[in-house]
Amino acid sequence: MDSAVGAGTASAMSSIDPLISSNATMVGWTPEPSGRGTLSLITTCMLTMFICTWVVIHRRVYSQVTFGQLHKAALFLKAIIAPEFIAVEGLQEWSQAKKIVATCADYKDEEGKSMELIHAFYIGMLALRYKTSKSHDSARVIWPNQYVWLLQNGLVEWKDHAKWGLAKRDIEDKSNTDGFAKATALVQVFWFLAQCAMRAAHNLPLAPLESMTISYIPLFTATYFFWWFKPKDIMSPTVVELPVMTSAQREEFEDLAISYDFDDEGLPKQVSLWNVWALTPRVFEKEYGIRIKRERRQAQEIPYGGTKGGPEVTVNVAEQVVWKEEIVVAHWDPDLYGSKLWPLICVFGASFGGLHLISWDTRFPSYSELWLWRAAAMASVVSLLVFMHYPRVVLRWGGPLTMLSIISPAIYLLSRIVMICGAFAAFRWVETSLYDTYVVSDYWIHVL
Repeated sequence: MDSAVGAGTASAMSSIDPLISSNATMVGWTPEPSGRGTLSLITTCMLTMFICTWVVIHRRVYSQVTFGQLHKAALFLKAIIAPEFIAVEGLQEWSQAKKIVATCADYKDEEGKSMELIHAFYIGMLALRYKTSKSHDSARVIWPNQYVWLLQNGLVEWKDHAKWGLAKRDIEDKSNTDGFAKATALVQVFWFLAQCAMRAAHNLPLAPLESMTISYIPLFTATYFFWWFKPKDIMSPTVVELPVMTSAQREEFEDLAISYDFDDEGLPKQVSLWNVWALTPRVFEKEYGIRIKRERRQAQEIPYGGTKGGPEVTVNVAEQVVWKEEIVVAHWDPDLYGSKLWPLICVFGASFGGLHLISWDTRFPSYSELWLWRAAAMASVVSLLVFMHYPRVVLRWGGPLTMLSIISPAIYLLSRIVMICGAFAAFRWVETSLYDTYVVSDYWIHVL
């Protein structure tokens, strides 16, 4: 009986040993007298994440420098917590800029050149504004669709774009692109990936924090590609005088405004610190709103057939129907969402959680922490794919499926918190081989 119990216990222990090592092979905080230690491991990962995130961020333009810096800090936190969504934002801004350039391709300057991506990005990042009569320093954003409207109606000409602060050289001069920071980020990423690859070649484990750091790199690379021509850290907008318009033209122009939350008129939403967390509205959202309003107006006009053979009477019930303002959680560009590339975009976005599974067999301080890490990584992948399945997510009850679209980002956020906490908590008890090193000179001998 005792032997059977002993055999069963030994069998159970052997099934756990491959995942959770004995105390003899596990260590806590490890100093680094001459090699790899806990502090150097953490600082290397943190430095790689920080420099990649800071270099890739391209904030929008504010009149107040403080708001601009706070917006950059908000983007930094968003990129650390959810780099997939920053990558998608970059993709949607790039897509909008491409469409604006294509729309304005027929408008050329004296040298035969038309609008380029740098111009479209500059306008799209709220850097172009016009003066209003409310006060001497009040101004409103000229949105991309408004500028296109001005061109199409002959109120401005592209040959005069330099007078509006849209000369390519002027934009490049205002852009604070740091070549040294880019080079540093490139070298740091290359060296970090090389170290991880060499550890894998020597069958040495990676810490969960290292797996997390690797996961950021593909998404930040994609984001930087989309924002390659986007000006960086513009400190102040270009403020211009609008051309003379009729009252009807001015009304039509102002109706094209996508939002008033980013204007400089002192309104509560414009001066609120919550403004720095808001996403930059895009043209397709305005087009969607116009289409929905048109459909609602048509729905409110109910044709009523009178007596037989008599004329139909249209009953307007607009005053009887009140449409509540929607709280939009996410809205994907329909040109991207309906394209054949969207499934690939979703899979690429899900790669962030998937790459965390590099640490699938990493030994954690406890068995429960190991499975919590695995579950969180898989939950982040599934929840993101579910969330991106919906073209538009709104906070309202519309049945179980719509609730799934609202719950999925909450599950994603929870899984990210679990993975971030788990990556650092794992250092309190790790296998000793995590701190083993290899001799780099051996590789140089083979190369030479």
